[in-house]
Amino acid sequence: MSQTQPMPESESHPLAAVQSMVRACIQCGTCTGSCPNADEMDLTPRHMWRRVIMGQLEPVMASRTFILCSDCYTCTLRCPRGLPLTDAMEMLKGIAFARHEEKHRYSRHFYEQFLATVRRHGRIRELEFMSRYFTTVRNPMVPLRFAPMGLKLIQKGKVELGFGHATDTPLAPLFDKVAAMDQAAPESAAEEEDQA
Repeated sequence: MSQTQPMPESESHPLAAVQSMVRACIQCGTCTGSCPNADEMDLTPRHMWRRVIMGQLEPVMASRTFILCSDCYTCTLRCPRGLPLTDAMEMLKGIAFARHEEKHRYSRHFYEQFLATVRRHGRIRELEFMSRYFTTVRNPMVPLRFAPMGLKLIQKGKVELGFGHATDTPLAPLFDKVAAMDQAAPESAAEEEDQA
């Protein structure tokens, strides 16, 4: 297949849903110019969308672009085509995490432990969150990299010491509802296909 021709969409291709979201991209570069993190990304958002449209899964998954997205929605707000670019970035994160991409495992553990701590307490408890994160990454060098910053935060009183107690927060039902919606989404998509 030619390098300049978009890959035909197929439902089985991992990027199919993201492709449908960005298919109308005109490659204007507004997303890249608007992105506060574009300087740190290995592929600019514009280049990322081109690779998604072309169906180039491996370069997309090898990139750190979607991991560095801070979900500020500036690209989505400024896109002249009104494309849901931030949502597409989130879908790319989900694809990478579902594929257990080795390159993104620290980010996956970070998100999982962050959400587990918020679910448990209704807010972030930094000490518990970082302890859980360091335990799951199983690399003794990772905590050492964060030690100087952690000590400064503790000295300035920015980190609450102690793990706190688990509470029945109003967020627990919200997490349960989102989990139920995530499980129902594939089922409803299959029902829509059957009806078509």
